Amino acid sequence: MAEKKSVSKVVHVSGKRKRAVARVTLKAGKGIVRINRLLLDHYQPEITRMRIQEPLFLAGDIAKKIDINIKVNGGGFNAQADACRTGIGKALVQFTPALKQTLLEYDRELLVSNVRRAEASKPNDSKPRKARQKSYR
Repeated sequence: MAEKKSVSKVVHVSGKRKRAVARVTLKAGKGIVRINRLLLDHYQPEITRMRIQEPLFLAGDIAKKIDINIKVNGGGFNAQADACRTGIGKALVQFTPALKQTLLEYDRELLVSNVRRAEASKPNDSKPRKARQKSYR
């Protein structure tokens, strides 16, 4: 008699914010979360760690039964935290579709990337909006 192999569901998604891109891999496990091979418990600063944990708190017991591995690059630390947060939210919804409404009610940005970007500087100018000072004399 052939043995049955347990097929574990693996989810790959990405989250974006400004120039930061987070690639999230989620699979069944023990509740370990790693960001760039660093455990979430050691991720600094603390305020960004707390923002990243928001979708995990909303997931409740499901978060203790999955492992999440995140590779994030680009942008600043706040943009990276928001990209991770969006990626985790998307992955949780793919893994457990029942969570979608809970995450949407809490914060839409957990599932939908923020499309705002910095405006480009104009030619022969110092800033995107402010024009050069004119001299009439």
